[in-house]
Amino acid sequence: MTRLKLGPIADDKPVKVSLELPAALHRSLVGYAEQLGRQTGRPVSDPMKLIVPMLERFIASDRGFAKARKSLSSPNAQH
Repeated sequence: MTRLKLGPIADDKPVKVSLELPAALHRSLVGYAEQLGRQTGRPVSDPMKLIVPMLERFIASDRGFAKARKSLSSPNAQH
């Protein structure tokens, strides 16, 4: 079985977010949640809870963003 990039989802206090998703993306998110539940043995009760960890992982793995962030916080950065 192929390993997914996300691991178990922490059961945190929910935060309400309003967001419109294209139907195809919603179906993919639901399918991902189902696969993740099978892989981890912990069903995902709400596929929308995947959005935050997916975004966090995306941002953390974006080398261009990390480089830009680092150059902006560098004391030698020119504005």
